[in-house]
Amino acid sequence: MAADFSWNGGRGAGVFMHISSLPSEFGIGNVGSAAGRFLGFLEKCGFSYWQICPLGPTGYGDSPYQSFSAFAGNPYFIDFPELAADGLLCGADLDPLRSLPRGRCDYGAIYGLVPPLLRKAAANFRSSAGARRKAEFGKFCAARAKWLGSYALFAALKQKFGGAPWHEWPKPFRSARSAAKQPLERGDLDEIFAVKFGQWVFFSQYAAFRRRAGEAGVEIFGDLPIFVSLDSAEVWERPELFDLRADGLPARVAGVPPDYFSAEGQLWGNPLYDWKNAGDKVCAFWFERVGAALEMFDVVRFDHFRGFADYWAIPAGAKDARKGSMKKGPGIGFFEKLRRKFPRGKFVAEDLGLLSKAAFALRDALNIPSMAVLQFAFGGGPENPYLPHNIRRECVYYTGTHDNDTSCGWYASASEAEKDEFRRYFRASGDCPNWDMIHGVMMSVAQTAIFPMQDIAGLGSECRTNTPGAAGGNWQWRLLPEQLGRVESQNLPYLRGLVELSGRLRPRPAKKCVEI
Repeated sequence: MAADFSWNGGRGAGVFMHISSLPSEFGIGNVGSAAGRFLGFLEKCGFSYWQICPLGPTGYGDSPYQSFSAFAGNPYFIDFPELAADGLLCGADLDPLRSLPRGRCDYGAIYGLVPPLLRKAAANFRSSAGARRKAEFGKFCAARAKWLGSYALFAALKQKFGGAPWHEWPKPFRSARSAAKQPLERGDLDEIFAVKFGQWVFFSQYAAFRRRAGEAGVEIFGDLPIFVSLDSAEVWERPELFDLRADGLPARVAGVPPDYFSAEGQLWGNPLYDWKNAGDKVCAFWFERVGAALEMFDVVRFDHFRGFADYWAIPAGAKDARKGSMKKGPGIGFFEKLRRKFPRGKFVAEDLGLLSKAAFALRDALNIPSMAVLQFAFGGGPENPYLPHNIRRECVYYTGTHDNDTSCGWYASASEAEKDEFRRYFRASGDCPNWDMIHGVMMSVAQTAIFPMQDIAGLGSECRTNTPGAAGGNWQWRLLPEQLGRVESQNLPYLRGLVELSGRLRPRPAKKCVEI
């Protein structure tokens, strides 16, 4: 009998917004003060979930699904005023961050500003921190030694070689084993220390964020990408896990065939796992990843769940994803081992797009909660599986995801037939399609209802998070402080009422009394 991945957290609702999109005065959201205000909003609404994207360090393209590490955190999300409060930076050091745009992430500028701040803070920490703080740092490094040392070396070498991917570095450095034997300059050692320091700060602040979320009764719902980036510490350090050629580059790469999102499919370019020849090692690597994710999130979504049943393998060098071929994934045996390893983990399967019979069978055999998106519901008649009256109870129901247009943008570009069906279904004028959709998802039988923050704020296509297949302009959107303020003043009571009326309001944790 297959492992059972069902879980019943009760009816609940939440918001999807990545950390980068939070309002702040420092060019990008953070897990400190910026996250704290948003948690207050979620608590007042009665929401139980905050869904975010992967938290790894990003590079070219800025996608959180293409990270330099499967385990490291993104230092862009550090709340730098906390470092100033600790005396490791001065107030003027933060002025360049304050000059960044308020409504979008200027990743090019952030890339140039954040590392020098961390280097300065790390140098000040090394010279002035007390014994207790240095002991805390040492304890952190020891606890994460399995990945931290190799990632810090990888990041330092990337800095040394001008940001080039590892497979373009000088030959002695193209493998972790060889690179570890090479002599390093003083600047390289300082960079390694700064990288480790940045990870300590990030994880320390994130731990405080998780505690605040728990006190607010909000579970953090995170994403686990199925693939890792080619230019990552893991492919550099553990090439035996992946389907690579003799030169260390992929023989075939990941993507998806043509579907709703793209007529040419999606060419992701990630290396594929070598399930055939290194299955046990790949499983062990996955258990490390899942364990790390469960330390960060209360609920973990398996991105591109289909890839565990079968996956699209595209010849390296292809210009798009149309000429790939389907390969068999690890299947149910992998999940049986996973469930034994993590018997209480709460997981969700991302099962959107074109799924095979094998993927549907795997999902159903595991009883794992899946996903549904209301934007996909119109144009197919009353049997469309995404309409509220057809939704499965054990699923997470969205108005849209980070890969969709906003609901207002979707309705504006929908066909007249889709708009007509939408208006008749909801008995609505179409003047506020986002609220019609929020109401429909909230009142559905789905166990969990999630809404992108853009839909709650009533924003248009110019505010979408990601356009799959588009080369640029993605992952930049940020919520403005005045937009959050408007939602708090005008929409919060209505949202709270919907949460209560739909039976999604959960008891909040008892506030701890502090004895004086």
